[in-house]
Amino acid sequence: MILRRNFYILFICDLALFSAALFGAYLLRFDFYMPPSNLSQYWRLLPPILLMKSAAFIVFGLYKGMWRYTSVSDLSKLLQATVISTLGLTAIVLFVFRFQGFSRAVFLLDWGLTLIFTGGIRLLIRVTYARGLWGKGYNGIKSQNTDVLQTSEGKLAIIVGAGSAGEKLIRELKESRRLNYRIKALVDDDKDKIGRTIHGVPVLGSVEELPAIVKKCKASEIFIAMPSARGPSMRRIVKHCESCGIPYKTLPGMGELVEGRVSIKELRDVSYEDLLGRPPVRLDMEGIRNYLQGRKILVTGAGGSIGSELCRQIVRFEPQEIVLLDAGEANLFAIQMEMKHRLDFSGYAAILADVTNRMDMQRVLKRYTPDVVVHAAAYKHVPMLERNPWEAVRNNVIGSLTLISEVAAAGVSRFVMVSTDKAVRPTNVMGASKRVCELIMQAYQGENSCRMMCVRFGNVVGSSGSVIPLFKRQIAGGGPVTVTDPEMTRYFMTIPEASQLILQAGAIGEGGEVFILEMGEPVKIIDMARDLIRLSGKEPDKEIEITISGLRPGEKLCEELITVGEGIVPTAHEKIMMLKNDGGWFGSGSREAFRDRLLKEIAELEAAALSYDATAIRAKLKELVPEYSPSNSECVL
Repeated sequence: MILRRNFYILFICDLALFSAALFGAYLLRFDFYMPPSNLSQYWRLLPPILLMKSAAFIVFGLYKGMWRYTSVSDLSKLLQATVISTLGLTAIVLFVFRFQGFSRAVFLLDWGLTLIFTGGIRLLIRVTYARGLWGKGYNGIKSQNTDVLQTSEGKLAIIVGAGSAGEKLIRELKESRRLNYRIKALVDDDKDKIGRTIHGVPVLGSVEELPAIVKKCKASEIFIAMPSARGPSMRRIVKHCESCGIPYKTLPGMGELVEGRVSIKELRDVSYEDLLGRPPVRLDMEGIRNYLQGRKILVTGAGGSIGSELCRQIVRFEPQEIVLLDAGEANLFAIQMEMKHRLDFSGYAAILADVTNRMDMQRVLKRYTPDVVVHAAAYKHVPMLERNPWEAVRNNVIGSLTLISEVAAAGVSRFVMVSTDKAVRPTNVMGASKRVCELIMQAYQGENSCRMMCVRFGNVVGSSGSVIPLFKRQIAGGGPVTVTDPEMTRYFMTIPEASQLILQAGAIGEGGEVFILEMGEPVKIIDMARDLIRLSGKEPDKEIEITISGLRPGEKLCEELITVGEGIVPTAHEKIMMLKNDGGWFGSGSREAFRDRLLKEIAELEAAALSYDATAIRAKLKELVPEYSPSNSECVL
């Protein structure tokens, strides 16, 4: 009823304004003198004008929009409707009366006044709602002071960043009746912006001046609206925010903001990913779409941190079906519910199965006939697998061999496997097992025209088994935070970035490649621990102690991305490099000979795993991966 009432109110107002515009046009044209002949002509023109203009306004949807949210596109429609209706009316007068006794200037003036009057009333509605004059203030309290953005009550806040993101935040806060904030000032390092205003909010100074501005404005919260800020810039901003002693939140990076959406709802606490400052990934959307759109995609390990993000990314490219396969029912249920309720994607099948089960894999491939398989199922916890090496063999090696051989037999067109930088000159069972998986992929590449490739990258921030959740739990418990060695470094990237680059590598692979992702500069783990302590509002080494625990079984101080005998070949994507073997099939001469030797050695490795012989497992892994440096870790069984 409210919508219908508002429609009729605005429609009647427009009819009155159309009438006033035509009458005003006659007055302006004839120097505010309206003789009886012109008045008679006005009454003759009025019915067709009202009919023509109201029809044009309805056709262009000018009564569908909510004018409290007037935008440039709405004004563009208004311009089009007035132009079309005026041209139509002019054509009728020309055709019927040949403009005999009619002034052409009246029609031009009528168009201009119609645009001003109807646009003016819509702008008035917009301003009325924006200033809270429509009965209430922004949070249901009567506005007391019109020179502030919101009511005279509410939290006082400062926005860091006087760019488009900051402007959108101010606008949303200004328009919302529910948000209990008043923006007192902005800060920005651009000297040209200092002293200027955005929607009435002044830019008072630079980021370095933030503590003084917070004190002057008596602000109780800071919003960081700089989604494109890189790691060093974000660290500097966070440092100044921390010195203010008040809560602060940030918008996610542009890679996380869907289609650049900026909203107060997106504000969250600053995370380590923000300090890492990975730049947004440039994707060849067309290339990825070409092999995913309208296709059936099987993702193993679909409930894991990487697998689930891969599923989220794949949905964007409109596949025909996504087959979610995972051995853990809780993880599988979680990604299934997310697909259905959060992503509103119904073209999926959730399969609880283990990649080591050959019959399961055969039935899945036969039933769902996937065009693309993305293999993200693996055990990856280094110390855990050092003490349970037979599980690394069973799940990682035998599972990958089972899946890859069945994928090749089923004639799947493309296979992409997730690998790790720990496969390079491995010092642990996990890394060695993943290197064997890479060799299996290369041994089966090209069979049945299946293009196979794998993607090798470093640590993923926030993934299961990542050090960051552990550090956060230790900080929440009051410490200490345990770091294995003060010199330990690791490569890091975010979960969305890793998943996007996996899909990108799948688009450019021809078969047999090991892709490595550009990981940026390695990060010292002890520096990461200190950053996380500061983000929690504590002071490292004072309020939260950092202790050195020593290297765990199988760990290295530094990780690498390239192994012996691999040559780097650049690709069309600046963040992806390609590694190919020397063509000698690791001394075997041909792919068939290499595969036969590899399968024989894997059979012996499996026999050692079935007998829980850790010494034999490490020895056989050493034969398969000569660069592997095994440790004599104690096993649990």
